[in-house]
Amino acid sequence: MYTTMNMIKASKCDQTHVHEFSGSTDFAGSGSRRHNHRFAGVTGEAIPTGDGKHIHEYRSNTDFTIAHYHMIKGRTGPNIDLPDGNHIHFEDTVTSFDAGHRHDVEFATMIVPKLN
Repeated sequence: MYTTMNMIKASKCDQTHVHEFSGSTDFAGSGSRRHNHRFAGVTGEAIPTGDGKHIHEYRSNTDFTIAHYHMIKGRTGPNIDLPDGNHIHFEDTVTSFDAGHRHDVEFATMIVPKLN
């Protein structure tokens, strides 16, 4: 069993970086059932892709509205380097299918400083 302390000690030297992300889904439904959802989360650590780039896995639930929520999960696109040395990631996906529908989702992660 892992405790918070064990996880911190185990990953202190091996840790890379994570990104926060948040956003809103596209609208779905019609009439009084037309709605969208909000979501937020933190990605997993960097996963090298072998070409000098990396990606991140993520998983989060949307907020609860009109008696349902959705899950979003997947892998971001590769890092997009910014002129100031920082980087972000982009993702274009869909939510899980719940309550008879799904939503399109696009988001960019928040900035993380360039790795040394």
